[in-house]
Amino acid sequence: MHIYVNKKYLTYQNNKVKCAIGKRGIGRKQKEGDQITPRGTFRVRNILYRKDKINYLKSLIKKTTIKRNMGWCDDPKSKDYNKLIKFPFNYKSEKLYRSNNIYDIILVLNFNMQPIKKNKGSAIFIHVSNNKYSPTQGCIALKKKDLIKLVKFINKKTKIIIS
Repeated sequence: MHIYVNKKYLTYQNNKVKCAIGKRGIGRKQKEGDQITPRGTFRVRNILYRKDKINYLKSLIKKTTIKRNMGWCDDPKSKDYNKLIKFPFNYKSEKLYRSNNIYDIILVLNFNMQPIKKNKGSAIFIHVSNNKYSPTQGCIALKKKDLIKLVKFINKKTKIIIS
């Protein structure tokens, strides 16, 4: 299965859902923090989710429950750059266990992972959007109900094509 993403919609099979992308649009990702959603073809590496917010998540991809001490390193100075980490942590990182709902479900895309290049960009996810579909820091964001529906269809071979 292929999933297509443009600046307004994510499309798969016979479904077309509204999405938000990075504040500076889709393009060639230059560096960490540039607010660009990377153009290219990616796969979903794994799924992270809040068990306390999502009763049941049917998936063909490995799922991990987000715990209070989990984060994602976005500090190029760390050996754990662009990786899942546990707090306490001495480098810049994003908390995954949040009070807002945007990280209730996270599809981790394989952007900048094999190999990881320092400062090329990290934490490129498909996650839950806020109600206004505000621009992201470079991720793709969907309504929670749309994301739950999408998760049922994807597998390790699914290609996410961002253009």
